Amino acid sequence: MKPYVLPRCISTPDWRAEFKRLEGAYAPATMKSYYTDVRIFEEWCVGKAFSPFPATTQTVCAFLEDQADLLTPSSVRRRLYAIRKAHRLLALPDPTWDEDINLTLRRVRRAKANRPKQAKGMTRGHLDKCLAAQPDNPWGLRNQAMISLGYDLLTRRSELVALQTSDIEFREDDTLRVLIRRSKADPFGMGRIAFSSKRSADLISAWLAWRGPDIAPLFCGIYQGKPINRPLGTTKVKLIIKEAAAAAGFTPEEVHAFSGHSLRVGAAQDLLCAGFDTAAIMRAGGWKSINVLGRYLEFAEHNVWS
Repeated sequence: MKPYVLPRCISTPDWRAEFKRLEGAYAPATMKSYYTDVRIFEEWCVGKAFSPFPATTQTVCAFLEDQADLLTPSSVRRRLYAIRKAHRLLALPDPTWDEDINLTLRRVRRAKANRPKQAKGMTRGHLDKCLAAQPDNPWGLRNQAMISLGYDLLTRRSELVALQTSDIEFREDDTLRVLIRRSKADPFGMGRIAFSSKRSADLISAWLAWRGPDIAPLFCGIYQGKPINRPLGTTKVKLIIKEAAAAAGFTPEEVHAFSGHSLRVGAAQDLLCAGFDTAAIMRAGGWKSINVLGRYLEFAEHNVWS
């Protein structure tokens, strides 16, 4: 490939000040990614004495190809979007729409043409074992309630930790009506209503009886055996699921395959095996695109048709 001729460095505008304009318009996780990606781009440019703002198309292409050695194609594309956003906020000419950018992304994808990694689904059989393996203490009580409810509601881990105590309502049939206020696919907070099993309602009831009524997050942290008025982080959900799988006796390889998405994946696979169609599963889990759901369900198809 023909080598790029890159420009020498000039002064860098204060893009961090401009990024404050985005606060409130994007999710905190998105903002964190923007800051990280642009900071890495700026440091890369400074290290090579190139201008980050404004950058040339050749500079951006070289950066993306360099990052492709470290990241997945989707992460490389995310860094491109952050660079694009920074140029727009700074009212600078945007170098990211040039055809050379598209060609670079195609080269990145072709060089790493691997299928996306799929989290192992925590289907009903796995779920039952994980719940049974929880210890008889406040941590086990919380984790049982959280894992069971997350499975019932097909939640993303961000949705699960965002639940507030006021978002749940106990129904006359001994189940729960739950308002999931905001999600990755619902940035403006229109929300969706979901319903739990009786088992989850019983576990939530027991958890709330121990935790007490004066804490806003439904699932809070526990410090020295006492609940604290602070929600769990999304990383904690992943850790709890892996620890539950290990306690249930799954192999290290299986424990590694479980992730924070496993509750959502497993519940969707179980619904397919139970005969629910794709449209119903999409509604239940709040999916907007069939492509992602399709990857979740493909490992369940053998059980459906065998």
